[in-house]
Amino acid sequence: MTDQRNTPPTPLPEDLSVLAGEYVLGTMPAAERQGVQQRLPGDKALQQAVAEWEARLLPLTQLAEPIAPPAALWARIDQSLQATSAQPAATSVTSQPRAKTERKPSVRWWDHLGLWRALAGSGFAMAAVLAAVLVTRTAPVAAPPQFMVVLVAPQDKAPGWVVQASSPRQISLIPLGVAEVPADKALEFWTKADGWSGPVSLGLVQPGQPLQIPLDKLPPLQPNQLFELTLEPPTGSPIGKPTGPIQFIGRAVKVL
Repeated sequence: MTDQRNTPPTPLPEDLSVLAGEYVLGTMPAAERQGVQQRLPGDKALQQAVAEWEARLLPLTQLAEPIAPPAALWARIDQSLQATSAQPAATSVTSQPRAKTERKPSVRWWDHLGLWRALAGSGFAMAAVLAAVLVTRTAPVAAPPQFMVVLVAPQDKAPGWVVQASSPRQISLIPLGVAEVPADKALEFWTKADGWSGPVSLGLVQPGQPLQIPLDKLPPLQPNQLFELTLEPPTGSPIGKPTGPIQFIGRAVKVL
């Protein structure tokens, strides 16, 4: 009989996804990140999870508007990156020569300095990435999303809701918290694609409650499609278009 007492448990798919997400975002401690890097070459499931996170989060960087930071700041970051990349190379030279058949490690998108310049210029983009992580932890979907929308408050760009769509014909509205709504008001959900004459109501939304919404009576979801939540009377807008202030707003980004 095989002794399975020392066999490490197989990680659950959701645990592997969270690990890959933290690795891609760079939010884990250095020691844990090094452990993931050592696992990657021989762990096909982890490689797949990392690739899925790359595909999921890369389009969100398009939401950032590049802003030039002080030149001295990026000079220090460049020096730090060069020092970090040079250290492993020096160690390998002193220990033993590299095999001729060894391939150079591929450059991941999150290692590009230009990406972090763009993210640094927009707190909204970073909030969008963090919102995506939170959604993955709390409300995983059966299939990878084709579109994602992060709805943020227009005043401070704080993310409040996430829209995910695994099909252009249905969306999931997922709360990131419980929005405060006056007793005599309600949240109404709207969408508008480029070329439409005006926004279309997707119905009333309960604060803090997720919602599945079919789009069978509307054209298929498309990139840059606008979504927003407005404050309306308890029964909804009386005129079929938004009348109250915008509480959360965002545009669709194609993930796959």
